[in-house]
Amino acid sequence: MTSTHQPTQHPRSCCDEYAGVQAAVSRRGLIRGALALAGASTVVGGAVVTSSPASARTASSVLVVLSLRGGADGLSLVVPHGDPVYYRARPGIAVPSDRLLHKDAMFGLHPALAPLTPLWQAGRVAAVHATGLPVANRSHFSAMEEVEDADPGSSTRVGWLNRLVGTTPGGSPLQGFGVGGGVLPTSLHGASPVMSGGDVDALTIPGSNGDGRKKASLRTLWKGEATPLGRSMRSVFDAVADAGPIRAAADHGDAYPATDLGRALSTAARIVRGDVGVEVITVDQGDWDMHVGTGGSDDGWLARNARDLAASMAAFLGDLGDQAGKVTLVTISEFGRRVVENDSGGTDHGHGNVMLLAGAGVRGGYHGRWPGLSTGYEADLRVTTDHRQVLAEIGAARFGASPATVFPGLRHAPLGVVGSG
Repeated sequence: MTSTHQPTQHPRSCCDEYAGVQAAVSRRGLIRGALALAGASTVVGGAVVTSSPASARTASSVLVVLSLRGGADGLSLVVPHGDPVYYRARPGIAVPSDRLLHKDAMFGLHPALAPLTPLWQAGRVAAVHATGLPVANRSHFSAMEEVEDADPGSSTRVGWLNRLVGTTPGGSPLQGFGVGGGVLPTSLHGASPVMSGGDVDALTIPGSNGDGRKKASLRTLWKGEATPLGRSMRSVFDAVADAGPIRAAADHGDAYPATDLGRALSTAARIVRGDVGVEVITVDQGDWDMHVGTGGSDDGWLARNARDLAASMAAFLGDLGDQAGKVTLVTISEFGRRVVENDSGGTDHGHGNVMLLAGAGVRGGYHGRWPGLSTGYEADLRVTTDHRQVLAEIGAARFGASPATVFPGLRHAPLGVVGSG
């Protein structure tokens, strides 16, 4: 799980398991030089690159996967105001119907998502509700792994984004890019070469900046090395060279929220505008494990997170320049929250959730089959759409990828939320 930042800490508000996940991510970021990724790999500066001949090219489509770590409360982000159980189940944290944005008979957006209004009105944002894993999994760690591997029953640790990259031509590590501290999320693990880095300006050969002779010497040193490390090093040199247009792309960070997510999506936009063949980018926003103190519709933990999410997404989609027509963004979280609020003004680990999509090919509005809510302390939002169906539709429509290849065993049923145009 790549982390772009140190999440804001809320003492005793998130569960012990998620606190452990956050700490593990921090530790892995600090010791990333000792990582062993799937296949031959090496760490150079701020990048982790697996070995493969590099061949940068223009990407016809780009997918940005934004993970809302901790289990985002989809019932607060996209509110089912038309289901009367929602207000009975959440007397303290429900978002009032008259505050919701872009309401239809059943759904409305949390008011903190207002920065997305121009995109929503233009039909470029969609919400698919009641999505999630086929079987409930309330463990942060194992649910994250299951969502990102997306191959139930398999013992092979290969992520769905790595399989997606493997369906497209080319062999450059730049095709898949994890924005973060050098640790790849499970979704990018696998045989296809990918890269991970937190700062595009750090994608250089250490100690060789501006010194062509030193770079040439290093290439000569590794040129005849036939070992996996040798192949990996040559791939590093090629990928770092190919990343030059990314480093040269203008930094528009001032147009984004001054938050970790804003900075991460600013980096992602710079990568896209570099136009070097990047096809998939992963970004994380942590700190959604709200067992206590969710807050109200105007302020509080969830409202602040949602406002950051919407403003950062809007800034990103407005920062793509002539690449905007190829970029699709999707959000995903490991699970949703219980229907009924708990005694601490929060919600506990649940099952069904909402996925947001924005950008190229997206058919805006509300999608999915609503199952209805029920009360009871352990009541969940039931999943009516396997999250893989949404991702498979993106892969098929935007990349021409076979759903059966990217999601083994899935019987794909198109939802009509994404098209090729």
